[in-house]
Amino acid sequence: MNVTRERASTVLAGNWLGASTVPSRSLYPHQWSWDSAFIAFGLRHLSPERARRELLTLFSAQWADGRVPHIVFDPDTPAEAYFPGPSFWHAGRTSGLVQPPVHARAALAVHEAEPDHAFLAALYPQLVAWHDHLRTHRDAGGRGLVAIVHPWESGMDNSPVWDRSLERVPPATGFVRRDLEHGAPGDRPSDDDYGRYVRLAAEYRDSGYRDIGRFAVEDPGFNALLADAELALAEIAEELGLPSAGHREAAARVEKALQETLWDDAAGFFFARDVHTGSLTREYTCAGLLPLVLPGLAVAPALLATATGPRFRLGRVHGVPSYDLTAPGFDPGRYWRGPSWFNVGWLVRQGLLRHGEHVLAARLRDDLVETASRTGFAEYVDPLTGAGHGTRSFSWTAALTVDLLSERT
Repeated sequence: MNVTRERASTVLAGNWLGASTVPSRSLYPHQWSWDSAFIAFGLRHLSPERARRELLTLFSAQWADGRVPHIVFDPDTPAEAYFPGPSFWHAGRTSGLVQPPVHARAALAVHEAEPDHAFLAALYPQLVAWHDHLRTHRDAGGRGLVAIVHPWESGMDNSPVWDRSLERVPPATGFVRRDLEHGAPGDRPSDDDYGRYVRLAAEYRDSGYRDIGRFAVEDPGFNALLADAELALAEIAEELGLPSAGHREAAARVEKALQETLWDDAAGFFFARDVHTGSLTREYTCAGLLPLVLPGLAVAPALLATATGPRFRLGRVHGVPSYDLTAPGFDPGRYWRGPSWFNVGWLVRQGLLRHGEHVLAARLRDDLVETASRTGFAEYVDPLTGAGHGTRSFSWTAALTVDLLSERT
């Protein structure tokens, strides 16, 4: 076995709880929603049974309204190990927020590694309910796009794109941050930012998880992944002998709304939109590159030009910077304000392949594998130097490395 693959496999084995995988034993000691999807992409090469279990465990915590919670808490982990923990959310064993819907694509990939129609048949109606929840409860702007109600729902928690929308949220106080016990303060969100996240989460909880609150943003990354997930659901439906046209139509509607609402032709980029003000937030973040995963994206050439230009320098830096390299606020080490994350690099690479950019995709793949191995599977890295930041032995970094290595061989 390739040495890097073997080391990555050891990371995943060490983070396995028996029914799911924690992102990190120290910093994130529970099951996270989109983490588990990315982890399943890697586990399918090592143990398809574990990959299936990963997704089924997550969906066993699905709410009656269809939402898939962003955290499923491990009952054997001490309550003080993570904040905000289960007692904060008043939701039993889960949180009340969500994360990007990458699960249908992961389920399809797991099935392709080892066909199991019973697995697909069990998960398909839950995936349909999940997407229906987003369409039904989160179309705050009335344009067919999903709005997130908290920065944590984007998966890109501390991105500068949320700053303006968060200005109207006063920071909460009186809580203890557990993340600083496991990460350098210079790599983590500021106290004020974290206080705003806690305030928003508490307001959402106290409303009985009614959408929409004072934070509502249409995120291009979240919506692009939803459109791609509908395309994956169409393939799953076909595998099960079910009608698939509705899923393809749903994907097309989201893609059309993305281009009509969030695309700026002059900038050659997708920007987030604050639903309450109706304005685009003109910050160049990696979320605006994720529509590349859509194979029929009409504006892909212009978006690729932005990706390879000075703001992201794709193919000339390590991974995909999470924030504009030319922006005054670019920080190569602070959470989502500059560092490159492996899941984003993996997703952008999928987009490059779908648009025929094979040479650039190969360059990105090689960099991701080398950087992951050299940094001990770091949570994220400095895009300019490749230095590791955040926690090490991070599960999705290890899992996506396995996936890339398996594809290469």
